[in-house]
Amino acid sequence: MTVLLLMMAGGLAGSLGAMLGIGGGIVLVPALVLLFGIPLEEAVPASLMCVVANSCAAAAGYVHNHLSDIRLGLTLELATVMGAIVGGLVAAMVAPAMVAVVFGLFTLYVALQMMLLCSPRQEPATLSDYTPTNYPLGISGSFVAGGLSSLLGVGGGPLKVPLMSYGMRVPFKVASATSNLMIGVTGAASVAAYALRGHLKLALVSPLVVGVLVGAYVGGRLMPKMPTAVLKKLFAVVLLVVASQMLWKGGAGLWPSMVK
Repeated sequence: MTVLLLMMAGGLAGSLGAMLGIGGGIVLVPALVLLFGIPLEEAVPASLMCVVANSCAAAAGYVHNHLSDIRLGLTLELATVMGAIVGGLVAAMVAPAMVAVVFGLFTLYVALQMMLLCSPRQEPATLSDYTPTNYPLGISGSFVAGGLSSLLGVGGGPLKVPLMSYGMRVPFKVASATSNLMIGVTGAASVAAYALRGHLKLALVSPLVVGVLVGAYVGGRLMPKMPTAVLKKLFAVVLLVVASQMLWKGGAGLWPSMVK
């Protein structure tokens, strides 16, 4: 029964990750910790492994359908990796709780903007119909996303999808597909460190990956057919969940120091 529930959780995370370009870790880690009682040090690498599986399953279809911008993805991923390295180096000097609060407030702002303020502009559906703009903003934002990923253990998708869509004028579906392409590289590099420390449990990962592969296939088939407005609303809801998690984590970390 537990194996079936793990497969269902993986399927939900895989479908959301494939449609929105977030990898599904934002959904999977809380589900494993809160619903299944999995220790966090085992839930995180299992989630990262599922992110890699999600990326592999969804990215091929998006590249075939000309939704992923490979050149843009490689450019931004390089900045993301550099940011992750720097974030790892300064992690001991920066209070993660304060970073979590700032990130949570920023994510909350983006989510509310997507739900309430964004205009329903017509977006091109393929790579041949648009040209990314504002590369300096995209590269610097990806660097920040990499640093936050290293500091807080969150994926860069919730930040890079709005960054590409609004900052670089990339169509939302292309931004989601390109994010799917990038998170696999980041996840593969991250999960290796956990595997070397023995925290990657194959008995836990196996049913999750099966569910993720099925969910990513379904989500990858649905995303090109879904209206962009629906995807944006769904993404905004996920961002609200991310914001609440970050604010809770940051608040819990800052509260004892504030009391003192």
